Amino acid sequence: MSSIGYILLSLLGVVFFSGMETAYLSANRLRFELAKKDKSLNSSIISIFYNNSQQFVATMSLGKYISIVVYGMLIMSFMSEPFSAMGIGIGFSLLLQIVIAATILIIVGEFLPKIIFRLNPNLWIRAFSWLLLIFYIVLYPVSWITSWLSLRAFKVLRTDIPKSVEENIFSKIDLNYLLLESLDSKDDIKELNNEVKIFKKALDFSTVKLRDCYIPRTEMVALEYGVDVNALKQTFIETGLSKILIYKDNIDNIVGYIHSSEMFKDQKNWVRHIKPIPIVPENMAAQKLMKTFMTQKKSIAVVVDEFGGTAGIVTLEDIVEQIFGEIEDEHDVRDYMAEQIGENEYLLSGKLEVEEANRLFNLNIPMSEAYTTIAGFILQAHQRFPKLNEIIRIEHFTFKTVKVTNNRIELVKMQVN
Repeated sequence: MSSIGYILLSLLGVVFFSGMETAYLSANRLRFELAKKDKSLNSSIISIFYNNSQQFVATMSLGKYISIVVYGMLIMSFMSEPFSAMGIGIGFSLLLQIVIAATILIIVGEFLPKIIFRLNPNLWIRAFSWLLLIFYIVLYPVSWITSWLSLRAFKVLRTDIPKSVEENIFSKIDLNYLLLESLDSKDDIKELNNEVKIFKKALDFSTVKLRDCYIPRTEMVALEYGVDVNALKQTFIETGLSKILIYKDNIDNIVGYIHSSEMFKDQKNWVRHIKPIPIVPENMAAQKLMKTFMTQKKSIAVVVDEFGGTAGIVTLEDIVEQIFGEIEDEHDVRDYMAEQIGENEYLLSGKLEVEEANRLFNLNIPMSEAYTTIAGFILQAHQRFPKLNEIIRIEHFTFKTVKVTNNRIELVKMQVN
């Protein structure tokens, strides 16, 4: 083989080892773990690499560095004679050789492999698994020594060994990567089964804030401190709630809550049984409050806005719903009215979400971050609370308030013009 052939072969070695290292680090490990069920020889080989992750990466790096050294020696030897024949000085000739060799190496041996092998890393790993196994076995003794020396250096320098070195664990990135692939393979999100949807919500849970899941102030049930016990009892009966919030002076000064069981035990001195309630900001992570609930054995908290005013309440059920979906509990209104009563005419609950109304009747009501419900849509556009039987026109929709109670729009009749 000519000198050029050996140079190309060594450069190919750089491309191969650099590319396979990139593919290995970019691959979806969970896909390979799931493929183990097939019990194919290919899957068994790949599992060897992932069970010895540090060793495999060290082997690929060693192969790349050997190829680089061989490439450097061959190309420098190849270029020295032509440069000498052109009468170029030794110093300048050496500089030109280094620049040319390094440029070829960076473009062909680094940039291209990282671009190409990242496109479908799992495919590259499967395609070259046998060849990788051969190089892994051949280079194993030397790579084992280098790995052992690096671990000894960690211990001598008293540096903590990264968990990824000691354990074969899956990170959140691995899980999210698998999920994104699953979502990409589906044309419609509705085709996904419930398990995948729950899995996605669980991964996104760390980014959920309390503002995304609390019960708003207008839907809270609260009584003033020292209210007559009969009024308290009647509120428990009418609402069906097990806990009633108690405030002093105004709703922004909530002092705690009273449980129905405590109130019925000691009706005369029920205020002595008011339990303290956590006060949390609306930008607090839902995950953090969930831990607080667990440690303090609480299930309800008051959410305050940036000015310290009461924004609403949040329960453990509200937080859990962020993962598992809607859970019916004592704070939820179970039945929303959503009925078509005529041509382009509908009877809708104020609490019905705009997205749900659009889905049911293809209404194309505008969506916005400023509101989520039909009542919110009306209030946002109308800018004041409507009276009973008031007619409100918004774009090509005409609303008539059928039921209004306690500063809430309970039921509206809507006509699409």
